Amino acid sequence: MARKHSKVLGDAVRAERLGFRLDRETKTLIERAAHLERRKLTDFCVSALAGAARRTIADHETLTLSERDRQAFFEALIDPPKPSERLVRALAEHKRRIAR
Repeated sequence: MARKHSKVLGDAVRAERLGFRLDRETKTLIERAAHLERRKLTDFCVSALAGAARRTIADHETLTLSERDRQAFFEALIDPPKPSERLVRALAEHKRRIAR
């Protein structure tokens, strides 16, 4: 079976394109960094962009609590407060609507 002529990074076939322009100074900087790591420019850029994307997503999806907040969270799990009258009414209304 013949393979497509797409480049392969790990097991992922590179089928998508991402095009953008940059200034000469930035391009020279990136080319130098790729050269220092003895990597092809495209491989260096894909790796750097994917790493930056993973870090950005992790930063936005990770919740970091202070010691005080962590303690309050675990105390609420271990000994939850009694529901307020307003919460009890809201739950009853929710059950009424769902039971229809």
